[in-house]
Amino acid sequence: MFTGIIHHQGLFKGYRSAKKELAVEVPPSSPTLEIGESVAVDGVCLSLLRREVNTLFFNLSQETLAKSSLGSLREGERLNLELPLTLQTPVSGHLVNGHVDGLGRVLRIVEKPPGRRLTISFARELRPYFVPKGSVAVNGVSLTVAEVRPTSFDVELIPLTVAKSNLKDLKPGRAVNLECDIIGKYVYNWVSRGKNRA
Repeated sequence: MFTGIIHHQGLFKGYRSAKKELAVEVPPSSPTLEIGESVAVDGVCLSLLRREVNTLFFNLSQETLAKSSLGSLREGERLNLELPLTLQTPVSGHLVNGHVDGLGRVLRIVEKPPGRRLTISFARELRPYFVPKGSVAVNGVSLTVAEVRPTSFDVELIPLTVAKSNLKDLKPGRAVNLECDIIGKYVYNWVSRGKNRA
């Protein structure tokens, strides 16, 4: 479980073993992790396979490659990294599982000094999980939905979010990992099942 508040970043160093492994370079000052520990990499929960000097290696499953942007990275791309939530960690963002619901695509970026506004598309089947002022994780970053349309939503990025995450690197057309709010998904599922039983 994560919060969507990014404190660390790494650089994509390449794939290994025919895309079954992901290599991420991290700064020497990055926290020491145990093998098997979970890390959210651009919002995707991955398990640490091994560490070699300043490079972390993670397993990539077929599901991860199919549902996220982690199978189409270019060397040197900046990646958001988040360590798991502990019982002492303040939940400054919202509860994030690291289980990506699908890919979105950046449609528009509007500079609104001191921040910016993004418009991001999503698959139509995800629409029930988006509400104005609700939460969404974009590349693992906890954001508030400003406006929702049938297949897109807007979010506002404050300067701190731009400075501390790879969302500053986004350009129109770029794919992003989307995770809808877990509470919204449970509520929608519960209400939908009740309607079907009626």
